[in-house]
Amino acid sequence: MPQIALFGAVGAIGQSIASALHSQGQTYRVVGRSEAGLAQAFDADPLAERVTWDPDVPASIAAAAAGIDTLIYLVGVDYWQFELHPQLMRKTLEGAIAAGVRKVLLIGTVYPYGMAQTHPVREDHPRQPNSFKGRMRKAQEDLLLQAHASGRIQAAVLRLPDFYGPGVDKSLLHGAFQAAVKGGTANLVGPLDRPHEFVFVPDVGPVVCRLIDQPDAFGRTWHLAGAGVTSQRDLLALIRQHGGAPFKQRVIGKPLLRLLGLFDPLLREMVEMHYLISSPLILDDSALQGLIGPIAKTSYAEGVRRTLQAAHNAQQP
Repeated sequence: MPQIALFGAVGAIGQSIASALHSQGQTYRVVGRSEAGLAQAFDADPLAERVTWDPDVPASIAAAAAGIDTLIYLVGVDYWQFELHPQLMRKTLEGAIAAGVRKVLLIGTVYPYGMAQTHPVREDHPRQPNSFKGRMRKAQEDLLLQAHASGRIQAAVLRLPDFYGPGVDKSLLHGAFQAAVKGGTANLVGPLDRPHEFVFVPDVGPVVCRLIDQPDAFGRTWHLAGAGVTSQRDLLALIRQHGGAPFKQRVIGKPLLRLLGLFDPLLREMVEMHYLISSPLILDDSALQGLIGPIAKTSYAEGVRRTLQAAHNAQQP
């Protein structure tokens, strides 16, 4: 029986972790709401055990966690339903603890920090969210870390910045990758020249696998930084260099984002997070490297090339 379960496995980060587990020859459980989605993502891997769940049913949560030692939490919600994050964490924790799960790792975000007060940002940075989404993510983390402090479970958070890579369709750069394959116009959220960082998704899985094997990993938060400081403009230059089709770009600033948000719920919800584009927040992951050793990070040039190749392959009949 698998000892590791990925709750919310079908996303890009979940598939990166699954790939790393597969490369180690480990069986693992993937948990999601849709059997069809799980089958599409994992049917080809004999090491993956597929389990559907209903997070609103306690017995379903406990059944999905039965026999599991380590639960990796990647459960997502619609961008306009962030109030569900702490609710889902509370329900999942109760079911996991009832099922005897020993460890939980939450794949987190930078949202709970609010505006960066130091450069770069270490794990001891104050969590002072300046957005509703940040408050909901902080509440989610608080529930998990309180469960650890009370001895109910061992818990940790791995915090990631923005990410990109093959199959990632919610990146700031997704439109540019698509336009570089198909042509046309890429819609981008500006300003484009501010310092930023991105994690290449295939790099995440191996880090997670090393982290959960460390007894000292639990009881705190860790950072995984990108492959250095860059900017959207620099990555657009790489995308144009390696892409197969010329494309135009349309840059959307905060005022236009607010206007378009009157008609698009996703864009409307992006307005309050625009500060992460206009004000740099760069993570320091020296603590993580001190715990697990050097981390292999794909260069932006290579990551762009591989992402474009995957996008091109996806277009083939």
